[in-house]
Amino acid sequence: MQPRLPPLNALRAFEAAARQLSFKKAAAELSVTPAAISHQIKLLEEFLDLALFNRLTRALELTPAGAAMLPRVQEGFASLLAAVEATRRKETGGIVTLCAPPSFAARWLVPRLGSFTRAHPDIDLRLSSSVAMIDKVERDVDTASDEHGHDLMIRFGRGIYPGYAVDRLFSPAYIPVCNPALVDGDRPLRNPADLRRHTLIHDATVPELDERPGWDQWLELADVGYLKGKMRAIHFQDGALALAAAVTGQGVALAARPMISADVADGRLAIPFPLSIPSRYAYFVCTPTATAKRPTVLALRTWLIREAARERAADRNSQARVGTPE
Repeated sequence: MQPRLPPLNALRAFEAAARQLSFKKAAAELSVTPAAISHQIKLLEEFLDLALFNRLTRALELTPAGAAMLPRVQEGFASLLAAVEATRRKETGGIVTLCAPPSFAARWLVPRLGSFTRAHPDIDLRLSSSVAMIDKVERDVDTASDEHGHDLMIRFGRGIYPGYAVDRLFSPAYIPVCNPALVDGDRPLRNPADLRRHTLIHDATVPELDERPGWDQWLELADVGYLKGKMRAIHFQDGALALAAAVTGQGVALAARPMISADVADGRLAIPFPLSIPSRYAYFVCTPTATAKRPTVLALRTWLIREAARERAADRNSQARVGTPE
């Protein structure tokens, strides 16, 4: 038969009292009374049928049996603690995979990842990017979201993803951006008509312009629609490349506001005109319903939703300060 173990509370009382050689200090440590400590140790001594302490007038000392037992009890408690921590890490840690559109990953997600990794050091995040995370009319979005096998995905689209827990992050507004040197350079940008003397950088990542607005829509909104097709242009199939071209002064890009906030704050990009145009697409975090509540997945999902809420709040505050028209 399995040997019978003494009560855990009695062992805890013994370890604390033996380490501190004081029933009073052990009681304070374990938030009980000295009488409770004395009672638990008496139970343990009766269980073992031997004395563990010599109770002197003003002192407490271990018997040889107590001194021999203490390090083994401490070793046992350390092993129990290690087992509990290992189990907790298994539940709260592990590998989590996330796929996002390239611009979102590079411009919005990566600069913020430090706060997630600091809060969850046991989670090994594997991040990848793909233009397949952007909805296209010709793609069957129901099957497109099933192709990748990621724990979570950031989708830029309409939000219709059957079989997934879908949380809306934000819908970006698009605004002109350029290198600050262009704003006050030889061909200054004082009003939208001044764009005729500059190169327009086009992001063709989303071909459906009704969903992701482009320069033609913005020029119409700015009452300079007569400029359409009359300016130099560069076209990119990758939003990150389009923004890189704007940073290096190759022209003026129309960019999603959340993707350029850090560049504007650091002086790499400037906003020559505050007029922005909304998109019918939005960014969504999509999680397979079967694993949406897995602790590691839920941690990343919750963090993404919280960071997006901060982004929306910061955007509202920024617009309130400058009176940005939408």
